[in-house]
Amino acid sequence: MNDITDLVKRFELGSQTWSDYEKLLKLDNREIEPILNLAYKVKKRKFGNLIKIYIPNKRFPAISITGSECSLHCEHCNKKYLDGMKPILNNSELKSYLLELYKKDGIGVLLSGGCLPDGSVPLLNFLDTIKEIKNKTNLIINAHTGLLNEETAKKLASAGVDIVSFDVTMDKDVINNIYHLNKDIDDYKKAIRLMQKYGINIVPHICIGLFYGKIHKELETIKFLKESGLDPSLIVMIALIPPNNSVNKFLRPQPGDIAKIIATTRFIYPDAEISLGCMRPRGEVKLDIEKYAIKAGINRIEIPSKNTLKWVKKNDPDVVFNFFSACCAIPDKFEKYAKSKDSDLKNYKI
Repeated sequence: MNDITDLVKRFELGSQTWSDYEKLLKLDNREIEPILNLAYKVKKRKFGNLIKIYIPNKRFPAISITGSECSLHCEHCNKKYLDGMKPILNNSELKSYLLELYKKDGIGVLLSGGCLPDGSVPLLNFLDTIKEIKNKTNLIINAHTGLLNEETAKKLASAGVDIVSFDVTMDKDVINNIYHLNKDIDDYKKAIRLMQKYGINIVPHICIGLFYGKIHKELETIKFLKESGLDPSLIVMIALIPPNNSVNKFLRPQPGDIAKIIATTRFIYPDAEISLGCMRPRGEVKLDIEKYAIKAGINRIEIPSKNTLKWVKKNDPDVVFNFFSACCAIPDKFEKYAKSKDSDLKNYKI
């Protein structure tokens, strides 16, 4: 018990080390409440009583430029996430779709797709169209790039893409065995450096439990971000959804484990916004994941349960919710365009 007391004390004093974060991640989930209380206080000091709620809808759709095709067949996905995106496979269709979206009061779009064998999303041939759209509209363009090369990075910047949502991992086991990529952590470091070189706004996404549902190298990923000089203003935390056909190979990440990674990120990045993104387990565990994430210091959340919001107000009546009809990776400078209308919030009246 003294070890836990000493650990909490170091976090209270702000004198924790990387070794202390390792100890935090090894705590039994029944022991983490004092740490979560501290993380929540850190969030309150910077962001006060405000929690931002993101509800992407038809005003912020997701597009796949590869349709349902992806070369990787990742263990956790195997193309299923592409099924929920609108397939748009050529520039003419992309241009007309985005102009129509803009005319219908659209806010922005997630430009995504499956990967090539090298881990890249083949965006390059679509970026002239995106540049034209950016010149004609104020649509927010959030792109999934995967492992990009210098030509794509340069053209993304030239096209005026507002955000690159980039899944960061420093876990070679994930890269090789989950993503099925013949790459290593240096390839991820190189991609980050290329985007930094061209001034691209990177929103790092960290998937908790991607190694078969267990905490594995998430701390190394957070440490890399801290030491890379990236200094993100926003980090999105997501969590593995175990695939249905995994035959018990994948566990479901525990809400407490998710909270430990979020709290760690909050302590290391006290001034950054931290969001709980849309990819996370659903069903009965959804409420617990959201509660733990809020305790651990997030200040953004995408598509929360209404019951979670009720719980927040009951436990902290001073909390204020702001609602946005966009994905949770948008920079705060765009939020004035993304405010939800009353018609967007019919499921969130509490």
